[in-house]
Amino acid sequence: MLFDHLRIPEDLWSHQDVRAALAARDIGALFRLFTRYTGASQTRIGAAVGLEQGYVSRIIAGRKVTSIDVLERIADGCGMPDESRMTLGLAPRQLSYRADMADHRNTRHSDLPANRSWREDVRAAAQLWEGDVNRRELLRQTVFSSAAYTLPALRWFTATGTQPVTQEGRRTVGQPDIDTIREMTATYRRLDNQHGGGHARDNITRYLHREVTPLVAEGRYDPATGRKLLAAVAELTQLAGWQAYDMAEHGLAQRYLTHALDLARNADDAGLGAEILAAMSHQATYLGHTATAVDLARAARQTAQRAGITVLTAEALVMEAHAHAAAREEHACATALHQAEHALDRADRSGDPQWLGYFDEAYLSAKFGHCFNALGLHRQAERFAARSLHMDERYVRGKAFNLALLATTQARHGEPDRASVIGGQALTLVTQLKSARAVRYIRDLQTDLMPHRRRPAVRHFITRIDAALGQRR
Repeated sequence: MLFDHLRIPEDLWSHQDVRAALAARDIGALFRLFTRYTGASQTRIGAAVGLEQGYVSRIIAGRKVTSIDVLERIADGCGMPDESRMTLGLAPRQLSYRADMADHRNTRHSDLPANRSWREDVRAAAQLWEGDVNRRELLRQTVFSSAAYTLPALRWFTATGTQPVTQEGRRTVGQPDIDTIREMTATYRRLDNQHGGGHARDNITRYLHREVTPLVAEGRYDPATGRKLLAAVAELTQLAGWQAYDMAEHGLAQRYLTHALDLARNADDAGLGAEILAAMSHQATYLGHTATAVDLARAARQTAQRAGITVLTAEALVMEAHAHAAAREEHACATALHQAEHALDRADRSGDPQWLGYFDEAYLSAKFGHCFNALGLHRQAERFAARSLHMDERYVRGKAFNLALLATTQARHGEPDRASVIGGQALTLVTQLKSARAVRYIRDLQTDLMPHRRRPAVRHFITRIDAALGQRR
């Protein structure tokens, strides 16, 4: 579930030893007390706060936690009350929220999370960029957690109004600065599509840290310019998260997407917010968190409808369908796919944002293929996978994915020789990419073909995979 926090008894926060650990910012002692009083394992604590079990173990053994962003994540994951947050040195949330609020429309205002200032969101994002550039071990140890999407999703829907994004800084920020960020984002997006997420990810994080941080943190801008600046930064942050996802750095990707959503909220950009929520759903489905993926896709659809961008509504419906398919919910999947087709048919594409250019008939066909493949309907999946290859050749990674999908459908309905030929075309592209997802799709295909490895064509293809990819997984 999307709402899955570590359950800490309310009276535990008032214990003298817990208060002492908070005051000393001794997270290791805090985790040990959680285990003593609640019986929570290191794995359960790690899942709640988004850290690997091994890293939780090292914290318990004495490793210090100093990052405010990580302390915030721990506080949120543990459902820490405001008094305890302040003892730890964090700002209060002011308004409580309960972990069982699965539908924000039926909650009381007093239950919802307090608005954060846009400066707090910028500061938190900048701290992430800096940490990523410096390759801090803590960031590398971060793991994906469904609960970590709870608070930003609630903030997106329950914010009482955007604050003026204005600042009296040392240097004037104007439209040329914003245009430069957008041009850099377009360039990095093109490289991502052609070469994979690992090709330019380090360059994006350095650009965010060294060039973007001074603009947003030290710049001088009026409210109109400030909103456009944050929207541009949110788009680039979302791309950085997408690239981390493509490289299987899922906890880090989640943090980038979360910060991107917060920045889009402050920029009052509903369209971009819907795109980011859809990306979150995409990641959750890939990792098998199907209930969370459905929740996020529906949030994306509501946001797209609010923005009045019909093609985004279609995209959100496709993401919901894929999550249903992964959960083997055939009827719900079919309903969402049908609605997506109708939405795309009536969409006016003339005013699409540039970041939405990838969503076309070929992309829709690929998603249909993935849905049918997940449901075990391999003949239908093959038909749509074949259609997906009528695509823009600039999307090299996407073509590798679609070829791998087609080969997988063929392997699964008893045509291993054809699957090996198509898989060979996919492998040729994958060897040119820096994409963990692309490697995974080839390895999954290899697994599907192993029962047929005595066939010459299959054996040759499997040998090619091992020679080309080596230890890559």
